[in-house]
Amino acid sequence: MIQTLAFYLLAGLVIASAVMVILSRNPVHSVLWLILAFFNAAGLMVLVGAEFIAMLLVIVYVGAVAVLFLFVVMMLDIDFAAMRAGFVKNFPLGIAVALILLAELGLGIGAYGAGGLELGASDEMAPVRDDVSNIASIGALLYDDYIILFEVAGIILLVAMIGAIVLTHREPKPGARGRQDIGKQISRRPEEATVLKNPEYGKGVEL
Repeated sequence: MIQTLAFYLLAGLVIASAVMVILSRNPVHSVLWLILAFFNAAGLMVLVGAEFIAMLLVIVYVGAVAVLFLFVVMMLDIDFAAMRAGFVKNFPLGIAVALILLAELGLGIGAYGAGGLELGASDEMAPVRDDVSNIASIGALLYDDYIILFEVAGIILLVAMIGAIVLTHREPKPGARGRQDIGKQISRRPEEATVLKNPEYGKGVEL
C-alpha cells in the first residue's frame, strides 16, 4: 500500500514537473522544474529496485547536466522577445512533430496491447544473482566482460569533447583586450614581474 501511494505521488510529480518545464516562460524556472523531475524519477527508480539508475539520475543529471544548463542559462543574455517570435514562427512545425510522436506512441501502445511485443525477456547472457546488489552486478559486468568497450566509449567521448572545443575556439583579434601571450608569460623573469617601491611619507606612489 505504501509503495503504491509512493509510486502515484512520485509519478504525478514527475508529470507535473515535466509539464512545467515546457510551460514556464523563464528558462531558469524551466531548469529548476527539470531538476525536480529528475529527483522524482530517481525516487521511482528506487521503488523498482534500480538504485544504480537512481544514483545516476541524481549525480549525473542533477549534479552535472541540469546544473550546467542552469549556469549557462543564467550567464547568457537571453532576448525573450526573440524567443517568443521564434516560437510563433515555428509553432506549426512543432505541432506537426507532436502529432507524429503522438501517432507513434499510439501505435506502440496498440502493438503492445495486441501481444506482439515481449518486453523484459532475458537472453540469459547476464544471469542475476540474489546475493549481489545491482551496483555490484553492473560494475562486474562493465569492468570485467565489457572493459574494452567501456574504455573505447570513454576515448570516443574524450575525442568528441576535444573536437567541440577545437570547433568552437576563435582566435582573438590583434590588440584585443585580455589577449594572452603564453611565450611572453613563460619567459618573464622575477625582476620584471615585481618592482619594489619605497615611497616617502606624504609623497604618494608613482604609477
